[in-house]
Amino acid sequence: MTSSRRMAAAMSALAVVASGLVSAAVIGVGPARADHCDPAEQPSQGQQQNNQRQRNADQQGQDDQQTGDQQQNDQQGQDQQGQDQQQNGDQQQNGGQNDQQAGDQQQGQDQQQADDQQAAQGGAKLLDPAASPEAAPEDTPADEQTASTFSRRRNNPTRTATPVPTNTRGNGGNNGGNNNGGNGTASPTASPTGSATNDPDEAECADLGPFVEDFVDIRQVPPQRFGVRFNRNGSRGTFVSQCGRNENRHNNPDNFIVAPGVSNGAHHIHDYVGNVSTDAFSTDESLAAAGTTCRLGDKSTYFWPVLRDRKVDQNTNDPDGNVGQQLTARSVQLQFRGNATSRVVAMPRFLRIITGDAKAATNGPANAKAAWTCTGFQNRITNDKYPLCPRGSLVVRILDFPSCWDGQNTDSANHRTHVVFPDQSGACPQGTRAIPQLRMTLTYSVPQGPSYALDAFPEQKHNPVTDHADFANVMPDRLMQTVVSCINRGRRC
Repeated sequence: MTSSRRMAAAMSALAVVASGLVSAAVIGVGPARADHCDPAEQPSQGQQQNNQRQRNADQQGQDDQQTGDQQQNDQQGQDQQGQDQQQNGDQQQNGGQNDQQAGDQQQGQDQQQADDQQAAQGGAKLLDPAASPEAAPEDTPADEQTASTFSRRRNNPTRTATPVPTNTRGNGGNNGGNNNGGNGTASPTASPTGSATNDPDEAECADLGPFVEDFVDIRQVPPQRFGVRFNRNGSRGTFVSQCGRNENRHNNPDNFIVAPGVSNGAHHIHDYVGNVSTDAFSTDESLAAAGTTCRLGDKSTYFWPVLRDRKVDQNTNDPDGNVGQQLTARSVQLQFRGNATSRVVAMPRFLRIITGDAKAATNGPANAKAAWTCTGFQNRITNDKYPLCPRGSLVVRILDFPSCWDGQNTDSANHRTHVVFPDQSGACPQGTRAIPQLRMTLTYSVPQGPSYALDAFPEQKHNPVTDHADFANVMPDRLMQTVVSCINRGRRC
């Protein structure tokens, strides 16, 4: 009987230790940030509420389990006390046996039997409440439920975004717009709303972006006609500068045009082609002295924010939230085009031009020039959403630069007023001259579903409307004259 009681107490202690190890193992699991923040895994508000109710149930189950463990510990103490009392009783019985054997051995035997019967009854009464540790496996599902619930939370992080429509944007933008006007879709707010959560990973994802609402099936975007008519004075030719796809991995978070001399001035990574020295500290002299990835000695610098696969756990410790695997463009075309109503003149060397607004999600669409589409669907353009392309189709980014120069300055205080966009007819405003218009066309193979994003300033939530690009002309004068000649003569060079 004593051996059975000790075995029951040992099994109870092992159950408590095992329960603690399972809880510790479950609590120690943590999802990687990039995969955890994949927009494709974002639940709806209803799912978020269900997850919250499940977390409350999990917490209640954990509290109940802790209460049961405490009761088991208390019962173990009672069991131990009963065992000590039993041992004392046995010792007293042994002493009584010795005394009785000296006087009357038969009477001692009878008394010993009575004492044994009474002790056995007393032990049974102490062990009755201790039956609960043997039933501990029935409480095990509480731990199993906790592990299962955590797994569901990992696969479905709580993050929702409610887009707030703003004014729709049609053709044009600041200074007359560009040829790829808007599609009339509403721009989502840059500050999504969501339910509060105590999970730090979920809270982090809820504020990171992009959101499911930032994506659209390209087949749902209505087709449109783009471009302007060229009159007989227009310049129809083109020139393509071949500079590669940044195979040499020239990347940094700088922007020497907008934030000269500031490391990490962009707070997001840029892809660079052309000039191999471009960074925050670039000057006209350093650019002119550097090498290039372009043919024909074009030392110009061309750069844009990178695109990332958010399903891959890379760059997870980035302080600006630009997580995921950096994608290299499948193709990069740098095409200089003419003007619809006039001939073009040469760009001055070291002319700096920017297009788009890296902070358009908070600044508004006035300077936004993002244009997204898919190969095979180039007549469908979305300005404020990432396109979801059919299988076999690549994501396309089109970045048109302004092309009406004031004739004097190579830069301006806001980096915009010295070179502006033509009006909707394609003509340059009075007092400006048409120069070759740069169009960057970038294509990417991205993961299926809403699982890719543009690098961006943290407060922009990776909104696709923030797409932008930069250019500084460092072509030799003779090459620039070749570009102008090709365009004005209607040639394709």
